[in-house]
Amino acid sequence: MKKIAIIGSGPTGIYTFYALLKNPQPLSVSVFEQADEAGVGMPYNDDDNSRLMLANIASIEIPPLFMTYLDWLKGQSDAHLARFKVDKARLHDRQFLPRILLGEYFRDSFRSIIEEAKKRGFQVDIHESACVTDIIPSEAGITLSVDDSDFPERFDLAVIATGHVWPDEDKATRAFFPSPWSGLMDASIPPCRVGIMGTSLSGLDAAMAVVMQHGAFRDDKFVLDDGSEALNILLMSRTGILPEADFYCPIPYEPLSVLTECVVETEIGKGPDGLLDRIFALMVKELQLADPAWCKKVSLHQQNADSIREAWFEDRKRHGPFTWAEENLNEVERNKRERRTVAWRYTVLRLHEVVQEIVPHLNEQDRKRFKQGLARVFIDNYAAIPPQSIRRLLALREAGIISVAALGDDYTLDVGSDRTVITTKETVYRFDVFIDARGQKPLKTKDLPFPTLRKQLETTGEEIPDIGEDYTLKAPETVRGRIAFGAIPWLMHDRPFVQGLAECAEIAEAMAKAAEKPATGLRRRLPYSED
Repeated sequence: MKKIAIIGSGPTGIYTFYALLKNPQPLSVSVFEQADEAGVGMPYNDDDNSRLMLANIASIEIPPLFMTYLDWLKGQSDAHLARFKVDKARLHDRQFLPRILLGEYFRDSFRSIIEEAKKRGFQVDIHESACVTDIIPSEAGITLSVDDSDFPERFDLAVIATGHVWPDEDKATRAFFPSPWSGLMDASIPPCRVGIMGTSLSGLDAAMAVVMQHGAFRDDKFVLDDGSEALNILLMSRTGILPEADFYCPIPYEPLSVLTECVVETEIGKGPDGLLDRIFALMVKELQLADPAWCKKVSLHQQNADSIREAWFEDRKRHGPFTWAEENLNEVERNKRERRTVAWRYTVLRLHEVVQEIVPHLNEQDRKRFKQGLARVFIDNYAAIPPQSIRRLLALREAGIISVAALGDDYTLDVGSDRTVITTKETVYRFDVFIDARGQKPLKTKDLPFPTLRKQLETTGEEIPDIGEDYTLKAPETVRGRIAFGAIPWLMHDRPFVQGLAECAEIAEAMAKAAEKPATGLRRRLPYSED
């Protein structure tokens, strides 16, 4: 049997194991999970989430594991769902539900994968509370160090599916949390002045982790506990812009008319010079065809790949964040009731995946332009958040607990032992507790937590791992075809929109093919820069 090691049993690892079931020959599969429960994943486990934290994806968009998420939900008892305030009679496939519940679906699916694998003659070994501390490639195969001890078995293929990387809990203090997943859920936050850096769903999740200690939501109102009147939360970002509520659109996506995959490939073939501007011109044509009224409203024909960001956010900047959020929520909920699709939003949503293909082929200057312009537009569009999250945010605002600030591009952040101070041109903010909720940053080879593998990759002189179409590492010779690299933070350089369950399943499908034979195509990496 070919021996496969899957390092990490979150969504990418689970989908990889699931895809391996298609292998024509039985395999020996060993799964290593550093947490005490395999098959859940950090974004969905009950240690790092509360029942107030909602998954930003609905059943209709989640790649099924034997059965859809909705069908699994329908198989749960009324009493169990009621624990999460979910009414079984009102379940539907576009519903946003607690992350912990989605984690239970993954855990049950993982168990089903194990059972099915054994039925098909696979040898399966699951190692929980097993942190892989080193990966040692050689021409004879892959050996692992687990909890700093040599693991006795040698593998033909190691799949790195370690997921997001957040700062360790030991970097957190009572006054500072380097991420919402660095001990915040277990911390006791007093009623004080709390600063949260980030206004996306991660920032809202951090706010929920705090407010749940000081009150409760009742009928879309927040009731503060007696004695917690001093609680005050400030959400901050450079722009102070809140995300949109998730909008209704047809799924699966309808095909694009102008900027198709074939057209993008043709434009890439013309070379990097002018590639970004050529693609933007085609985007304008696609949007003009879909929604000419909106194009006229934002003067799209006068925009370019740099100015589109300002045009995109102009309406939100003109209104106060909470006024705009309430209007947007009402619009989105009305459109969902009427099953109405806003054409320009839906078109941009479909465009982000196809436009992403140009990123590895951009020159350095256009890569920076893309990151500062179009990437911000696409991320804002596809990262629209559950309407219930907006509803809760408005309830906190109504209760006088939460506000939003725009810091601008020029500010200083001073994290002290007992207080954090942020200084802008106009204001000085002081916080008793500060939470950095700005999300996952792209990582490079020097950040790999596996010393031997890291040293071998650094000998190539490349700052970003060089991977093939099946995500196997291509250099140096000792790793070629032996390690499938599906760790999201290291893939974000040439796939900036890679964070999502559909992307996890796609990566997993490709990596599973490496169990049969290595691919030959190379994926060009971006030159790394600190900006």
